[in-house]
Order: sequence, then structure tokens, then C-alpha cells
Amino acid sequence: MASTREWFESVAEAQRRARKRLPRSVYDAIIAGSERGVTLADNVAAFSELGLRPRVAAAPAQRELATTVLGFPIPFPVLISPTGVQAVHPDAEVAVARAAASAGTIMILSSFASKPLEEVVAANPLTFFQIYWLGTRDRLRALLERAKAAGVKGIVVTLDWSFATRRDWESPFIPDRLTLRNMIKLAPQALARPAWLWAYLRRGKLPNLTVPNLALPGQRPPTFFEAYFEWMHTPPPTWTDLAWLRKQWDGPFLLKGILHPEDARRAVALGADAISVSNHGGNNLDGAPASIRVLPVIVEAVGGQIEILLDGGIRRGSDVVKALALGARAVLIGRAYLWGLAANGEAGVRNVLELLRSGIDETLLGIGKASVHDLGPDDLVIPPNFSAGLSTTVAHWRCRDPSSHPLPL
Repeated sequence: MASTREWFESVAEAQRRARKRLPRSVYDAIIAGSERGVTLADNVAAFSELGLRPRVAAAPAQRELATTVLGFPIPFPVLISPTGVQAVHPDAEVAVARAAASAGTIMILSSFASKPLEEVVAANPLTFFQIYWLGTRDRLRALLERAKAAGVKGIVVTLDWSFATRRDWESPFIPDRLTLRNMIKLAPQALARPAWLWAYLRRGKLPNLTVPNLALPGQRPPTFFEAYFEWMHTPPPTWTDLAWLRKQWDGPFLLKGILHPEDARRAVALGADAISVSNHGGNNLDGAPASIRVLPVIVEAVGGQIEILLDGGIRRGSDVVKALALGARAVLIGRAYLWGLAANGEAGVRNVLELLRSGIDETLLGIGKASVHDLGPDDLVIPPNFSAGLSTTVAHWRCRDPSSHPLPL
């Protein structure tokens, strides 16, 4: 169907609408990556290198898209990846949770979210909670207890975020608090996007820059950067620490940020139920390969002992099919649904999810497959040395202006 005011035909269109609606700093916060943005761009470019093998008169009239992730049935293999404070829309994570619930899929809530996890679980009972290794073991144990009391279905531990000050690719100014001085500084941007500003003002609020899910009992919620400061000053976890954390949670347990086969094997050994092959959307170690490039070697390393998800660069249903063909159980999306949220709130997130669902179905039809469970590497055209490293195009990319970016972010 053609794009209308209430419907966009592609994730790229959602991105264009988000860019027109959001203040520059808010939009830049979504598209920014670490250092030169090489990994950020390679996440998308790598999918473009993979071809599909079309078949005709081979697929049934109805294709099977449903799968299970960590024991939970979902109608198609796309999950909501955790992202921090979602200032793109006043309803933020609650709107995303409702859209995911409407689609029947899993919502993974960031511990750095702007909405309390209890509200998000109420909006989508199929909610997982994402945490970092932050603070003391007692602090982490209390966080898990709150998650369990709220009805969270599983825990996602993010390991692919290690930088402190290197997010310099188009990195915007993000205030710690909306003080009078900061509001004056940001006012021209907000006034230039009246629809975004009005969405907040008509609810009688300003963007929430606190993270309520990291609040200690009896204390006010920390700001994003207060929590970030605590994380920066917590020694990074060892595999022994992660094994301890696994023992504190008796439900589904996923490690996010695996890019090395030895790390995948260690995840299996400590008892993780699943891993996500991820480079934090290009927001961590710049120069790391795209997630899809290392997926095959991770799949080979774990030998079916653990469920494997993929996070990074998903922009269309055919990307999902390519990830599944290389061994992923399902994928997680981040920027794509944030653009949908910015473009049209909850309906925009539903729009993105429907685009991916229908794109998966159409791709299965095009390659003559009856089910997502029938996919394999033979359905793809894989160039030589695909997994060897960054693409030539991305490795020589030097563009600094996201508005003229030669590759779709």
C-alpha cells in the first residue's frame, strides 16, 4: 500500500519522518555511533552483500513465520531490542511495549529506560529485562528481585558496551538534567519541531531524563548520566561474575554482545539459555565487524547447544530471512522501531513490525520456502570472504554528515 499520513511503506520512510519530526539532538542520539561510525555502517552494508536465491512455483500459498524464543511462542522472529531513554515520544517504552504486545512478540526493556518496568510489563506481559553489570552484587540481586516481582519473563545481560568517552560520530549534546540553562540552550531545536514539543506539553511534561528502574529503595531515580557514571566506575564482570549472576535468576537468561566464538562457548558453559550476536548497534568498539558477518562462526562454535539471536542492521524483512538462513533463531531491532515511534507513536512501532513481518513472508515466497524453519545457507548467495572483515565500501567511508549518508543507517 502507498504511504499515507498514518502509514509508511518502509523503515527508510520511518527514518525520514523521524528526522523531520525530532529535534536535531534527539535524532542524532539515535543515529550516532562510536568513533568514525565504521561498524555502525557495516551493520547495514553487510546485509547488502548477501544475495538471495529465488525460486518460482515452489512455495505454498501460506508461509509459516511463527517460532519460539526461550520457550515463548511468537508469530514471527522479530523482538524488541533494549534501548535507553526514549525521548522520541512521550509514551516511550510503554508505547513500544503495547505495539509489541499487539504483534505478539517479546519486549526487552532497558534498565536505562525512562518508564518503570512495572508499567511496561503491564503493557506487555511478554517482557524481558536488560541489565548491565552495575554496582555491587547486592545491588544487582535487588534489581533481579524487582524484575521478578514485576513479572519479567527473562533477563538479558548486555556485555557489548565498554566505551566511556568515544561516542564521537555526530554525537549530540545530551543534558544530564533539564535545567533552565539547558532548556534555553536546547529551545531553538525544540521550537523548530513544534509537533514533537506539543506532544509533550499537552501531557503536561518534558522529556524524562531519569532512569527509574535503577532507583535504590527510598531514593529518587538517578539521571541517565548518574547511572552511567555508576556503571563506568564498576569493574567489568568476569566469567565468574556472570556465572554467579546466572545462579541468581531461575528463568530464561540471555547474554547480549557476543562476537567471538570462544565467548559463545563460555556462555554455553556458564548455563546461559541464549546469546545475542551484537556489537551494540555500532555504539561500542568501532572497527568490530557487522554482527551478520560473525554469525556463521558463532553458530558453528555452539553447535546447537544454545539459542542464537542477532542484533544489528535489520531494516527489512529480507534482512531477517538472511539472518535466519545463517543460523539465528530470531533477530532484535533497535533503531528501526525508534524511528517508527518518533514518526507515529505506538502505531508507528506497529507499522515497523508489520513491515518486517510482511517482508519476511514475501521473501519466503520469493525463495520458495514454506517456513522460516526451512531456511539455510543454500538459500543465500554468499560472497567469498564475507566473514573476513569490513566491506570495502564501508572501510573507505568518510562521510560525517548523516543527512547525506551514502548508506542507510
